[in-house]
Amino acid sequence: MPAMRTQIYLTDEQRELIDRIAQSEGLTLAEVVHRAIDAYLSVEVDPTTALEATFGAAPEIVMPSRDDRGRG
Repeated sequence: MPAMRTQIYLTDEQRELIDRIAQSEGLTLAEVVHRAIDAYLSVEVDPTTALEATFGAAPEIVMPSRDDRGRG
């Protein structure tokens, strides 16, 4: 598979953690990043499940009535 060179900025903490993982698993930094991206992209999120997981997360929020919106 062809690859495209891409530059990213990492925090010091991110770089240290990736370096530790790479060293402990005998991988290159690039391979750790590739695997992390592949894992992230392979997760399928069901919108209904995502909405249900956040239902009631901020019960203190009061929404304005429909009559009050857009006037001012």
